[in-house]
Amino acid sequence: MKLNELAPKEGSKKRRRRVGRGISAGQGASCGFGMRGQKSRSGSGTRPGFEGGQMPLYRRLPKLKHFPLVNQKQYTIINIGKLANLATSSEVNLETLMAEGIITTNDGPLKILGQGEINVALSVKAAAFTESAKEKITQAGGSWEVIEA
Repeated sequence: MKLNELAPKEGSKKRRRRVGRGISAGQGASCGFGMRGQKSRSGSGTRPGFEGGQMPLYRRLPKLKHFPLVNQKQYTIINIGKLANLATSSEVNLETLMAEGIITTNDGPLKILGQGEINVALSVKAAAFTESAKEKITQAGGSWEVIEA
């Protein structure tokens, strides 16, 4: 037999606590709530998370620094300027960039950023693009396509 296996006998019932019935009953006068204060008054008391008027923890948290984003997407990023040396009308994706040695580590799906200039027409396939990167690719005569990560 273990402590977590203990239970009352089948069919037995425990009497409810009757408070405020005199000093001999064990819970007389103040009914176990103490003398004064907010938690001794009638009613439900305070709501869960109430900290006496101080800004509660659940409202303070986003204001504090260094809280990580939940389910943050991790991308392998590259600027459009790094693609300027590739051959015209070549297909650009994560695998071809790894083979060329332009990208050395695979940190997740490919994202193209818009810093730099490009003047060769490329067919770029990536998981995400910035608006400026899309503009520069189309101005150079190339095409871009969003693929599922």
